[in-house]
Amino acid sequence: MRIGILQCGQSPAALKDDLGDYPDMFTRLLAGRGFEFQVWHVEAMQFPDDIHAAEGWLLTGSRHGAYEDHPFIAPLEDFVRRAFAAGVPLVGICFGHQIIAQALGGKVIKHPDGWAIGAQDYDFAGETVTLNAWHQDQVVAIPREARVVASNAFCENAALVYGDRAFTVQAHPEFDDAFLQGLMETRGKGVVPQDRLDRAAGRMGEAGGSAAIADRIDAFFRQAQQNARGAA
Repeated sequence: MRIGILQCGQSPAALKDDLGDYPDMFTRLLAGRGFEFQVWHVEAMQFPDDIHAAEGWLLTGSRHGAYEDHPFIAPLEDFVRRAFAAGVPLVGICFGHQIIAQALGGKVIKHPDGWAIGAQDYDFAGETVTLNAWHQDQVVAIPREARVVASNAFCENAALVYGDRAFTVQAHPEFDDAFLQGLMETRGKGVVPQDRLDRAAGRMGEAGGSAAIADRIDAFFRQAQQNARGAA
């Protein structure tokens, strides 16, 4: 199955050589599952010519807010709406989670409770999955097609499913502890409150749920592909 990665942001320059860019992280997360990947750097206005250029789409994180005025936001929302309408499956992570919700009628804000950093515990229908997070924006109103499949006390809409058309997660299953530590040092100091950084440092090593989310992404893409073939 060919997955198009829509790159919505970039790893800090100081980390990129050793730890990779966002598409590299997703390639590692989903390795060994038979996927082929192609990257379009949409943040740099590199968009696919067609929503069917891949069999599924994965939207990455970004340091930008979905509600901000950047050149790539409107065309990305348009792409999401067209792919969703055509039944081409979408997976969104962090910013990807937010921009898909916003494009389909939800609401994203800079949350008044501030940052979620480091290992966070999420309730996936009774199963606790611990993932690294890095965000202050949240989806606070979900589209009518969406249903919540994970939450915690800080982030009510932590993962959403839109039938067989989209699966989105607020946290970062692709972020390992080395990258999280690098973010804390390059983007956290002086920006994220120190108590949040200290709490993240204290839980370093606890985010063991990445494989569980990789399994969910894999299953979502496979089921969507199977449904599309059955409808053909």
